[in-house]
Amino acid sequence: MLPALKIIRKSTFTALPWKNGGGITHEAIRVPAGGDSFLWRVSVAHIDASGPFSDFAGYRRRMVLLRGGGLTLKFGNGEKSVLRKIGDTVEFDGAMPAHCDLLDGPCVDLNFMVSKSLQADARILHPDESVTLPTPLESALIFGVESPLLLESDADEPVRLEPWDLAVVSRGTVRLSRIETGPLSVPGIVFFATISH
Repeated sequence: MLPALKIIRKSTFTALPWKNGGGITHEAIRVPAGGDSFLWRVSVAHIDASGPFSDFAGYRRRMVLLRGGGLTLKFGNGEKSVLRKIGDTVEFDGAMPAHCDLLDGPCVDLNFMVSKSLQADARILHPDESVTLPTPLESALIFGVESPLLLESDADEPVRLEPWDLAVVSRGTVRLSRIETGPLSVPGIVFFATISH
């Protein structure tokens, strides 16, 4: 059972090769830990060259562009999706063949994979939103994309979340506030997901 609030700093992510060997991903968390199979996973992938994505049959995938000049995903069913700006997102079946074409050099993206046996919802939020977690709930995930956040919950003391840190919340209500870092601080966006059985 996860604690009410767990912070996973980006400096502790584990570098792993892609399943197909085509690149490197930096895994923040996998549940359960260890082994090839998992119920859900969050990682940050570095895409240095165009090429195919790995097969993850049995999972739904959500991808968010974090850095770079954008990419186009071409799927086996003939559809395509273009991610051009930071925060652009796409969701697709992990069994669907997908080929990535970089638009203007290397990119970095957030990957959220969840077993089809679980219910999950993911979206992009803007800070200064109060989020009440649904029940029954396994976990909620908070990942700040651009600017530092103050994360306040009814279970723990306020916590500072740096960009690309991951917070895992298992119960209660959380409030997100952007921390001003100067006159040119960017308006932050936040990846938020809930997972339940």
